[in-house]
Amino acid sequence: MDMLNLSDEYIRNLVQGPGDVEWRYEMRRECQEILPGLLLGPFQASKSLGTLQNLGVTHIVCIRDQKEAFSVKPRFPDHFHYLVLDVEDNEEQNVIRLFPEADQFIQQAISQGGKVLVHCNGGISLSPAFVVMFVMRHCQLSWEDALHLVQNRRYCISPNGGFLTQIKEYESIYRAKAAVARFPSNPTQRSVSRRKRGNDEDDDDLRIDDRKRVFVDDDDALMATDS
Repeated sequence: MDMLNLSDEYIRNLVQGPGDVEWRYEMRRECQEILPGLLLGPFQASKSLGTLQNLGVTHIVCIRDQKEAFSVKPRFPDHFHYLVLDVEDNEEQNVIRLFPEADQFIQQAISQGGKVLVHCNGGISLSPAFVVMFVMRHCQLSWEDALHLVQNRRYCISPNGGFLTQIKEYESIYRAKAAVARFPSNPTQRSVSRRKRGNDEDDDDLRIDDRKRVFVDDDDALMATDS
């Protein structure tokens, strides 16, 4: 992750998970740090101003089903920067389309030295789908490793079948974008290539003209002159 400069070894350790953490049921009501500067949890974790401030949270991504908008909403807009995403919590919801807005918000917050809490109502399916895609892209991981990394920090996550399918699909999307970014188009190179192709085409025209030119030997030329 460029903004965090995490080493490959550090990321591998996150994927493998800590061996000494005992997950307790009540921990599902709390938030957990997934990566430095990135927390994941339920709505319950966003309701205590003191807890959020003690954790150093500066930004909050509130992901909710529209039906939950009356209760799942920003509680402290004067203290934190919020991004609210209305997302249907069902298997037909397209989360890939909504992910870039959350991705940009999280990136900007962390790059500025902030800390982001991403939450939905329960912190089980909806918000974890976004966090897994973020981890996958910025840690350059497969979808399996990204999912394991997040599960190792918050054991209770379980994206629904539709979200899991999209998480798998997103791997090829982010890898394709990363490949394009590594080999950007070069206008100068394109210009040279076009000129080279143009020269090659000119050479081809000359070769074609040579093939079309009628061969006239010396004797025929002399006969034509005498006549």
